[in-house]
Amino acid sequence: QVKLVESGGGLVQAGGSLRLVCAASGRTFSSYAMGWFRQAPGKEREFVAALNWSDRTNYADSVKGRFTISRDNAKNTLYLQMNSLRPEDTAIYYCAARSSAYYSGSYANYDYWGQGTTVTVSS
Repeated sequence: QVKLVESGGGLVQAGGSLRLVCAASGRTFSSYAMGWFRQAPGKEREFVAALNWSDRTNYADSVKGRFTISRDNAKNTLYLQMNSLRPEDTAIYYCAARSSAYYSGSYANYDYWGQGTTVTVSS
């Protein structure tokens, strides 16, 4: 069982930065593939970024070059550094864990979810 708690969301102007943090419980955090997803009002949840047990990463095309996913296994923490934010990045951002060493771009393949943190980017 893994419990995930996100923080770090907020209101920021376009071009600004935010760092999202996902604190995870459990002793086997390092063996899980982890991901960030987001859901804007009226839209389906979409993949943002993920990394596997060896820290190999994958990004949605819309955030490539602007967002960076990373993890600190000693602190059981996942991060999402978001730079050059755009109004279209506005959404609730969710942290997710997969009971596998390898990431997936599909939200259906993740087993544990946080409650979400809201990011609002003003123009």
